[in-house]
Amino acid sequence: MELNRRAFCAGMAGVAGMALARPALAAPDVLSARKASVQLAPEGYPATQVWSYDGTIPGPLIRVPQGGRVTRQLVNELDVPTSIHWHGIRIDNAMDGVAGLTQEPAAPGETFDYDFAVPDAGTYWYHAHTNSMEQVARGLSGVLIVDEATPPDVDRDEVLMLDDWLLDPETGLFAEPFDHPMMMSHGGRTGNLIGVNGQYAYAMQAETGERLRLRLINAANARIFGLKLEGMTGWTVALDGMPLDAPEPVRDEIVLSPAQRVDLIVDVTASDGPAGLLMSLDGDSWEALVEIGVTGARPRRNAAPAPLPANPNTALPDLSNARRFDMVMEGGAMAGMDSATYQGEQMDFRALIEKGQFWALSGQAGLFDTPFASLKRGEVARVTLTNRTAFPHAMHLHGMHFREVRADGTMGPLRDTILSVPDAPLDIAFAADNPGKWLFHCHMLAHAASGMNTWIEVA
Repeated sequence: MELNRRAFCAGMAGVAGMALARPALAAPDVLSARKASVQLAPEGYPATQVWSYDGTIPGPLIRVPQGGRVTRQLVNELDVPTSIHWHGIRIDNAMDGVAGLTQEPAAPGETFDYDFAVPDAGTYWYHAHTNSMEQVARGLSGVLIVDEATPPDVDRDEVLMLDDWLLDPETGLFAEPFDHPMMMSHGGRTGNLIGVNGQYAYAMQAETGERLRLRLINAANARIFGLKLEGMTGWTVALDGMPLDAPEPVRDEIVLSPAQRVDLIVDVTASDGPAGLLMSLDGDSWEALVEIGVTGARPRRNAAPAPLPANPNTALPDLSNARRFDMVMEGGAMAGMDSATYQGEQMDFRALIEKGQFWALSGQAGLFDTPFASLKRGEVARVTLTNRTAFPHAMHLHGMHFREVRADGTMGPLRDTILSVPDAPLDIAFAADNPGKWLFHCHMLAHAASGMNTWIEVA
C-alpha cells in the first residue's frame, strides 16, 4: 500500500475539522534530542516513532531579536551521538554543529552548550548534523526566527515548515534502510507523506483583505517543492533569511529546494472561493498543501509592502580580484564517474560504490583533511558549479551567504543554498568574512552522506 496524499483522502473528513498544532512561541533553555511518538499520518493510521527535539515535530520554535543570542543546551537522550547545526546563521565557527569538523558530537547521555549571537534578522532553522541523512529524516529539526527591530506591516506572521516522511503505512514506522542504494544514487530519500508543521492536513483561517507574512522552510531530505498561491496576491521579500532590495511580485511557481527558505507577504483576495498554498504534483496538476478558510473581511491595503530592513555587511563582493575555483559534481545513477579519491586512495566507480560513495565533488568523494579552498579573511571567492550528474543538487555553504553571478555580470540575491541542475553551470561569489572551517555540501542529504561533502577554510 502506497502512503501518499491520495491514499489518505478517504479518511480526511474527520481530520479536516481537527484543531492543528502550531509551533510554540517560546523555547526552553534545554533542547532534548529524544525518541517520541507523533501522529504524522492522519488519525486511523499508526503513530510514528520519531527522533525529535523536546518530543515534537517540528522541534520548539526559537525566536530571538536581531542582535540577541541563542543559548541552548543540547541534551542527548538518544542512543546515538548527535549535534545541532544552526542553518543559515553567520555564526561563530565553534557553534556551527558539524560533527567531525567543528565539534565532537554529544554522545548518548551527554550535553553540548550552544551560545552564539544572531546578527541577521530572518527565517532560519536548526537540524541534526551527525548522520544528517537519517537523523533529520527521523525528525530532528526545528525553526529559528530572528525578528527585525521594526517588523513589517502585516496582520499576522505564520511559519510553514514543509517536510515529507517515508513511512510504512501498516506500522507507521520509518522505512528502512535509510542508506538504500537506490535513494543514495538517485534523487535522494523522498517521502510518501507530505506535511506542514508536522501535520498531514494543515489548515488556517484568514479574512479577505488580511495581509500575512508567510515564512516557508523546506526541511525535506530531498524533495524540491513547486508551489503557487491560490486566492492570494503576494510578494517575495526575503530568500534564505536575507531581505531583497525590493519586494518582487509572485507571478510564477515558487521553487523551493531542500534547506531553502522564502519569506512572502501576501494579501488574501479570495472572498468565497478557495485560498491557500498549492504544490505541484507532476508539473501539470496542483493540490492544496495549506488550506486557508476565508471568513470575514477587512479593508485591504492598496500599496505593495515596503522592503524589509537590510541585514548588516551584505554589500556586493568585488569580483575584480576574486579567486576562481571550479567545483565539478559527478556520479550517481545514469552518469557515474571514471574515478575519484576516497580516504586518500584513487578508486574507480565500482570500488567507490562498494564503499557507499556514489558522488564526488571535483574528484573527491567524502570529507577530506584538506579543504577545497583556503581563503584569507576578506578574500572574494568565485566558484563555478558544474553539474555533470543526472540529478539536481541543493548546494549549501555554512557560515556565509553567496550571490549568483549572472551571465551579464550582475549578481543575484544573497543565498546560503542554491539549486544546481544538470548541464547548467552557474557561478557563485562570496566574501570570505567569517573565519573557520565551513562545510560546503549537497543538502539532498543522501548525496552528502555518499560523497558530496567538502569544506572551505577561512583564516
